Amino acid sequence: MSGSLLRLACTAAVAAQAVLAPVPAAAAPEPRRSVAELLTDLQRLYRQTEQAAEKYNATTEQLERQRAEVHRLDGELAHARLALQGSRTDVGRLARQQYQNSGGLGPYVRLLLAPDPQAALDEGHVIGELARARARTVARLADTEKRKDTLARAARKALDTQLVLAGRQKKQRDDVRTELAGVERLLATLTPEQLTAVARLERQGVAEAQQRLTTAGSLPADRPASPVGARAVRYAMEQVGKPYEWGAAGPDAYDCSGLTSQAWSQAGTPIPRTSQEQWDRLKRVPLPQLRPGDLVVYFPDATHVALYVGNGRVVQAPRPGERVTVSPLASYPVLGAVRPDDQAPATEAR
Repeated sequence: MSGSLLRLACTAAVAAQAVLAPVPAAAAPEPRRSVAELLTDLQRLYRQTEQAAEKYNATTEQLERQRAEVHRLDGELAHARLALQGSRTDVGRLARQQYQNSGGLGPYVRLLLAPDPQAALDEGHVIGELARARARTVARLADTEKRKDTLARAARKALDTQLVLAGRQKKQRDDVRTELAGVERLLATLTPEQLTAVARLERQGVAEAQQRLTTAGSLPADRPASPVGARAVRYAMEQVGKPYEWGAAGPDAYDCSGLTSQAWSQAGTPIPRTSQEQWDRLKRVPLPQLRPGDLVVYFPDATHVALYVGNGRVVQAPRPGERVTVSPLASYPVLGAVRPDDQAPATEAR
């Protein structure tokens, strides 16, 4: 926790005084919780907020892809309808021609009565070609009808999916706001002394976790970044000081995976948007083999991510109320690491 947490706490306290009903004088005071309990509660709430935010991010990505698919299908359907109109015009023309020629002699009678049988045979060949052309026109009409119907069904289904995703996104947005409200309510109950003690305890826990990684030999040795990794690090470091905002991917604010995905995109190597997709789809590397630019993923369900910058430190967008900052690698419980610029299949790091 940091000075920015204190600022968030002050804001939350003012908001709470404005909206919370006063406690009756006869109400019994709540039992005083220890600093460790307060820290545990805050960390749980922050983690729940980030879990909800990452779900929101994933759905937002799906919704954007679905909107593009609906747009593509609508375009194809419009072209199919124009083609169908053209095919129907051609078939109508053929029908009129067939009706106008229906009173004439048939091809076999014309052949028998022709003064020049070879000329009649040549004419019959032309007639056969015309018949085949008519058959192709009719077949094209049938195919266009079928394609139009198929595209119409696909477009309706795609639009239904888009509406489902939009509803899910709204619910997940509401979930994030609910979790953030829980953080603010807890912060509003804390005194400045409690906030200072909680921040001190958290820093102590991070230092101990970092020391355990050092003792276990899990911290990486100094390694050079790849050229694209160096560009990703440079971009991420230029964002230091910008605020955390859930769902944001720059340029003015970021959430955790918004920062890492934008850093690599700006470096010329687009990667998945969410921390869970980054963990699932990028190549995993053991911590001792980390090089600057690799991503460190946190928590068992991969709901937080940071970008390794070297010397046992990461740059990250930590959580609501904080700003993009450089932190010890062990700021949160480490799940593992992935390397965006190595496209080998993902494997479990041992």
